Amino acid sequence: MQVIDWDLAVTTGTRLVRSGPQVSREEARQAVTELRALSREAEGHVREFTKIHTETPPQPATIVDRPGWIKANVEGFRVVLEPLTQRVAQDNPPPAIVTAVGSRITGVEVGAVLAFLASRVLGQYELFLPPDPSGREPIGRLTLVAPNIVNAERELNVDSRDFRLWVCLHEETHRVQFTGVPWLREYVRSQMTEFLLASDLDLPTLLERLRSAADTVADVVRGGEGNLIDAIQSPGQKEILDRLTAVMTLVEGHGDYVMDAVGPSVVPTVADIRAKFAQRREGGSRLDKTVRRLLGIEIKMKQYAEGAAFVRHVVGKSGMDGFNKVWTSPETLPTTSEIADPDAWIRRVVGTPALEG
Repeated sequence: MQVIDWDLAVTTGTRLVRSGPQVSREEARQAVTELRALSREAEGHVREFTKIHTETPPQPATIVDRPGWIKANVEGFRVVLEPLTQRVAQDNPPPAIVTAVGSRITGVEVGAVLAFLASRVLGQYELFLPPDPSGREPIGRLTLVAPNIVNAERELNVDSRDFRLWVCLHEETHRVQFTGVPWLREYVRSQMTEFLLASDLDLPTLLERLRSAADTVADVVRGGEGNLIDAIQSPGQKEILDRLTAVMTLVEGHGDYVMDAVGPSVVPTVADIRAKFAQRREGGSRLDKTVRRLLGIEIKMKQYAEGAAFVRHVVGKSGMDGFNKVWTSPETLPTTSEIADPDAWIRRVVGTPALEG
């Protein structure tokens, strides 16, 4: 049984996504070559600065266009959602006609969301990929979206090499986190699976949740603060989502912290780039802001700031070695309340009182 028509999601997304900036074949080739080289350079800077060492040999980044990013994310969604689709099929198989219609509707919805995101994402570390032909599970893949990076550097009017290296520093931090901390990837996956399987799948609850989601859409369009993620989750999922939010705030904030801390020594124009990029994150049309709020992207922006503040505070008080105790085990990860109060995490995990000042 197919809950989402994945092929239709790819087709819809690639049809709806806007074309990228106009570049010549030679400019495109140069951008791809430079991004691959800079991703390798960035990884060296990140490993040295973070003191996170990994046995995994560095791999060049995968450079994609917008349709390529959509295809990659559909593959990732399939892997993440597999436990839920299996459970729906076993526990409550609906009539074939309902499945056929429902999967096509959700396929179109997923495709439309990905089309929106595909013109904005600069890069990502893909944690969840389908297994290779031998059945072995890949550890992850760093993907950079070349047209979006070129478009952003043009819009911001910044030095292109500096901007590309700056973006690579953030994304390579994620690769170093998930390859250098052996348990982290599986922890995130298990929390996501638990979150999905904690869904209330009986029909009345599902309909009630969908009505709540529809109300949220109406509220956000009127300027409200809700988002779809909050609207469709069950009470049991809220606790799991708190843990997921805490770990993702940590890894995103760590990425931003490293990008800015390493930046001044290797990216000469980093101050100009950061100032313009922060302004860009705040910008966008009313429609753009509405969609971002609905999809929870506004929450993600907040995560960058809160996570980076947590890392900056802990490194300032306890040094990089003290901060790196965060990667010891799931128990040493900060809770959402500790991210807001880093000294509490220092007292609990580092074991020495935070210094005043």
